[in-house]
Amino acid sequence: MATNDNALAASAARPATPHAASFRDPAGFVFVRDGVVYRQVNEVYRGDYDTLVRSGLYDALAERGLLIEHDEVPTTAQADARACRVLRPRQVPFVSYPYEWCFSQLADAARTTLAVQQIALAHGMSLKDATAYNIQFLAGRAVLVDTLSFERYEPGTPWVAYRQFCQQFLAPLALMSAVDVRLGQLSRVFLDGVPLDLASRLLPLRTMGRFSLATHIHLHARAGRRFGNRPVAETRRRMSATAMRGLIDNLGAAIDRLTPRSHDTGWARYEEIATYSADARDAKERVVREFLQQMRPRVVWDLGANTGRFSRVAAEMGALTLAFDADHDATELHYRACRAAAQRRVLPLVVDLVNPSPGIGWAHQERSSLASRGPADAVLALALLHHLAIGNNVPFDRIADVLRDLGAHAVVEYVPKDDVRVQQLLVNRTDGFDDYSEAAFERAFRRRFDICQRVPIPGTLRVLYLMRGRAA
Repeated sequence: MATNDNALAASAARPATPHAASFRDPAGFVFVRDGVVYRQVNEVYRGDYDTLVRSGLYDALAERGLLIEHDEVPTTAQADARACRVLRPRQVPFVSYPYEWCFSQLADAARTTLAVQQIALAHGMSLKDATAYNIQFLAGRAVLVDTLSFERYEPGTPWVAYRQFCQQFLAPLALMSAVDVRLGQLSRVFLDGVPLDLASRLLPLRTMGRFSLATHIHLHARAGRRFGNRPVAETRRRMSATAMRGLIDNLGAAIDRLTPRSHDTGWARYEEIATYSADARDAKERVVREFLQQMRPRVVWDLGANTGRFSRVAAEMGALTLAFDADHDATELHYRACRAAAQRRVLPLVVDLVNPSPGIGWAHQERSSLASRGPADAVLALALLHHLAIGNNVPFDRIADVLRDLGAHAVVEYVPKDDVRVQQLLVNRTDGFDDYSEAAFERAFRRRFDICQRVPIPGTLRVLYLMRGRAA
């Protein structure tokens, strides 16, 4: 990236806002000015940063796509007087969190972390942090985004981030593999990683017979209980660089042997059991394409994306597409398909719109809520409305409020009561949804949107709406 010094100087005169998630590391922090993200390197980290660059480690990682690239900009852009360097990293268009990732995303993030550590050792450095929050998915790949995570390696010292890696990556992956994929949500409760003693108790007894899990989780947890209150000097053992490389390889092999334990809800097979014909599905896709062509959104949020048929349509038309679905297995299939196709414009995430990611951590701001990471230029709500209104008892007006808050435009599919899917939702329930009608739907949505087009889907009872959000 080229740096315009005049523009930067003018920008530097304006206030900088420290990022709410970047305050714990004395080495530096992330701040935002004029909508651009920067990273300040503090004087205390000068030696390690210079080693990162001069050793060739930065170039080696950036060339492999393992570490986010950056430009150094004049220190006049600093946020405060502690700076020795100011970096402008490649901008991450959407920040996601480990509790929003499917199993394979978390595993890929773990592999990236281990690959970075192996390469760092070869350049005389080591990761001092191994938190999953230092990984983001950028153009379809898991990338380390914290340039200040490295320290100079002292021969004979153990990997200081080993326990953190086990808590942030191996423990949740083991639980998602041996028990239930839904236990990935523990990362939402334990921001520092799943405690190893808890993981050890939750894992089946049979995992004690697997060397990697017995060593890195069960025995590791026992050692933590035994030595937890002793001085660090008494508990740290010497570890050669060869032994550390062996440890990293063993952790990688442990990750590779794990597979997700499916919680089969049927939604991952939705395309196979669709209640309307292939012709109707193709017609629906044509209409969605036409609507997207009219809107020309740069960013699309596909709500209830399932395995991503329409997310890929939006991506093909040039939009960065966030594909949210509450079902882990559907998201897992979608992510694997994106990875196999080297899809750079779609990011599948496990997100339940009825209970979306909140603002959590310090002051409720360290990890942002889903809504605060928007709005998108457009939201897709296809085959979703009836699940919210009938499956979750959410009134139309509240759905309209949320969709308008999340996107400037909306493509919404109305599914009437006579549709097979709605009838399935009403099985064994008293139909108390007298206000579930197309007229009531339109009336509620007109409070927040202008209805631009209404197009029935041939061969079905369903209708697609293109809407433009009204100003609040």
